[in-house]
Amino acid sequence: MDDDVMKIRDFIEHQFHHFNAGEVKKSARSLLEFLESGGKLFITLAGAMSTARLGKTLAPLIDSGYVAGISCTGANLEEDVFLLTANSHYETIEDWRSLSAKDDAELLDRKLNRVTDVCIPENEAIRNIESAILPIWESYSQSNKSALPHEFFYKILLSGDLAVDGSEDESWTMAAAKNNLPLFVPGWEDSTIGNIFASHVIDSRVNPSVIKSGIHYMTELAEWYESQTTPLAFFQIGGGIAGDFPICVVPMLNQDLQRDVPLWSWFCQISESSTSYGGYSGAPPNEKITWGKLSETTPKYVIESDASIVAPLIFAYLLDL
Repeated sequence: MDDDVMKIRDFIEHQFHHFNAGEVKKSARSLLEFLESGGKLFITLAGAMSTARLGKTLAPLIDSGYVAGISCTGANLEEDVFLLTANSHYETIEDWRSLSAKDDAELLDRKLNRVTDVCIPENEAIRNIESAILPIWESYSQSNKSALPHEFFYKILLSGDLAVDGSEDESWTMAAAKNNLPLFVPGWEDSTIGNIFASHVIDSRVNPSVIKSGIHYMTELAEWYESQTTPLAFFQIGGGIAGDFPICVVPMLNQDLQRDVPLWSWFCQISESSTSYGGYSGAPPNEKITWGKLSETTPKYVIESDASIVAPLIFAYLLDL
């Protein structure tokens, strides 16, 4: 690297001081110390983080060995794979706030599914993945076998049969598959490929039992959590089920099963959700103490900002890019 180019870690240390910038620096410093002391990172992904190309920094973070597991929405699971297979067919929308209803209808006619300022191409991304994954679903259905949703994605990613139209080094799902990273995808049915699976169930092409449920994910998560021998940091990007589902494994084990497992050892949430409206996504860390998820002494950080900006900065800080 050119000596005149400042690394992101140095930039944050030099320029970020107060308010959300200061919180970014404090949380990044604290998390790096936690990881260098032998802890591991559990990440939760809500929102359209894959379409925001978080894989550019998340994939190398996974390869670094810092990440112990990930919980994500079905959309984040599939949209990273969409990018990997159809990157050149994506379209960026300039001045997207000025789009009219007619403009969006025209995008629909062109089979472009808009996510704010970028469009996912239906045929090259969505239908391409459907054609890759459907034969596996059908095979499992005929053999009365079942698997978790992400396991089917790992299969198609590792098969070598997918035509790659992007950078594998920037795909966090590819990094996760290659590292056999524990992945938890609660509410997977609420995703495009989940909807497609349901359509094939209705069409009698596959048995619904092919896909294991969210309860299977929770039992897998409980077994995994109990097996961990290092402290775990909980890094929550956004809110919703991706964050609420995994953080609850601790009170479930301790309160419902009357076992004795450690609480999450470190916590940070990047969110713009307001606590005043009663949403879980905006629940501050201290509220989580009352539910037996965090302790009074757990390091806690809340960054009220755009996760598509903040998360890559913190990941780059950890990687010293």
